[in-house]
Amino acid sequence: MLITPVLLCGGSGTRLWPLSRKSYPKQFVPLVGEETLFQASAKRLSGADGALSFAAPIVVTNSDFRFIVPEQLQAVGIDPGAILIEPAARNTAPAVLAAALKAHDDNPEAVLLVAPSDHLIPDVAAFHEAVVRGLAAVQEGQLVTFGITPTHPETAYGYLELAGAAAEDGSPIALKQFVEKPDAERAAEMLAAGTFKWNAGIFLFAAKDIIAAFKTHAPELVAPVSTAFSTAEPDLGFLRLAADPWGEADDISIDFAVMEKADNLSVVPFDSAWSDLGGWDAVWREAGPDENGVVVTGAATAIDCSDTLLRSDSERLEVVGIGLDNIMAVAMNDAVLVADKSRAQDVKKAVSALKAKGSSQATHFPKDHRPWGWFESLVVGDRFQVKRILVHPGASLSLQSHFHRSEHWIVVEGTARVTVDEDVKLVTENQSVYIPLGAVHRMENPGKVPMVLIEVQTGAYVGEDDIVRYEDIYARS
Repeated sequence: MLITPVLLCGGSGTRLWPLSRKSYPKQFVPLVGEETLFQASAKRLSGADGALSFAAPIVVTNSDFRFIVPEQLQAVGIDPGAILIEPAARNTAPAVLAAALKAHDDNPEAVLLVAPSDHLIPDVAAFHEAVVRGLAAVQEGQLVTFGITPTHPETAYGYLELAGAAAEDGSPIALKQFVEKPDAERAAEMLAAGTFKWNAGIFLFAAKDIIAAFKTHAPELVAPVSTAFSTAEPDLGFLRLAADPWGEADDISIDFAVMEKADNLSVVPFDSAWSDLGGWDAVWREAGPDENGVVVTGAATAIDCSDTLLRSDSERLEVVGIGLDNIMAVAMNDAVLVADKSRAQDVKKAVSALKAKGSSQATHFPKDHRPWGWFESLVVGDRFQVKRILVHPGASLSLQSHFHRSEHWIVVEGTARVTVDEDVKLVTENQSVYIPLGAVHRMENPGKVPMVLIEVQTGAYVGEDDIVRYEDIYARS
């Protein structure tokens, strides 16, 4: 059966700060292994496997991530069927409804597999088998969710209480009720009972059935989301949902809006490994601690440590731990987290504290990702800034000028095509060019390998908003 994946790709991932931030959340970061969680999720829901065949995915994301999504998909050889851009965050219910309307518009008999894009499921074959088991229920008009067999009394997850004991063959079983995140005592009781599963937030249903469920259980969402979809505007391969009607939709999860009210809900038990990597303790666990319980990633060294995570994502910053026990230390160029591993769920408090003091590290990533590549600030002074800029092959920055600064560009890798007013020339490695104040200029990468340059800005103001765009292939203002 052909299934259309729906990947939900929003969120801020504050519990994995400093590596995950609002401007570049955890699904886009390689937390375990070389691929990002988003890439692994897309690959898991692609191609064909026995009785399953996956169509091109529908991705629901926001404007900030619209260029990151196709870039990461392209890197793993996947073409999206559609990328829906949410004008504002409205939780999972409006997002799922918009995707269902899109899929139903393309194919009235479409079957959707809705999944967060930031979960880790190592055994893909086992997951596909679970999806196949769920299809029988879908063909009977059921809305199917997947319940993860708990391995410990977790307080960070919601639970699903089954109507009875799960069958040995893992076939769908009726859901008795949803259970909110419990305290430690209640979580232990549910683990012992054996009839509770973790709520993974993964769903399988026919598009027509979930649309009907919204009309029955959340009719107040149908009009604004339907209008936002029907009046959406294509934009460079994306579909921008209309902002005004979308803003009228409630900010609500699909669990609260529909699933907790539906009487045609079945659960497929899933006994293999799963994690939403909702904290650094989960990353430590999934990364495979050594015999001393130590996980070391990047430029990090552990000496006489136990049950500890040491990670450096900066090529210029070495992390060394000596005699540490139950500690997690994560370092980047601009921020370092050090905490007891038992306080992993409190990392979001650090983000709140940084926001309160106006620290940019609370939300902004050191690398600023753009549709053409990325840049990072190396040094910032009162009247100057030094950046490293990477431009993807074939990509181009906008034709622009600045009111308050001039720029010096030194190419260190690849070749740049540089426009300065009427002059256009190639600048190769070890060559430089000067951009006078007010000059209309552009930087392009005409080659087949990434182009890297060092930019030195000098002037009275070096903020990112000192820019006038004349032409831009990415249609930015």
